[in-house]
Amino acid sequence: MPQISAFFGIVIEMFWREHGPPHFHATYAEYEAVIDLESFDIIRGSLPNRAAALVRDWSEQNHRALMENWERCQCLKHPIPIPPLE
Repeated sequence: MPQISAFFGIVIEMFWREHGPPHFHATYAEYEAVIDLESFDIIRGSLPNRAAALVRDWSEQNHRALMENWERCQCLKHPIPIPPLE
């Protein structure tokens, strides 16, 4: 799964040709969550509250780039890295 960003121990990744609503995966330590790109809600899995808040902030700031990467992955193209949350 291609990594598109990492910050504060959180790794953000996207799979190629996944189905369902546009989403990405966030991993933090032993936690993994699938995040919806429209609502920014966790649709599967879990993250600690602080990590979930950081992921939400980052995804809201980078919504356009995330949607572009979703489209790239659907066409079997590598996603473009997105700057981390600072």
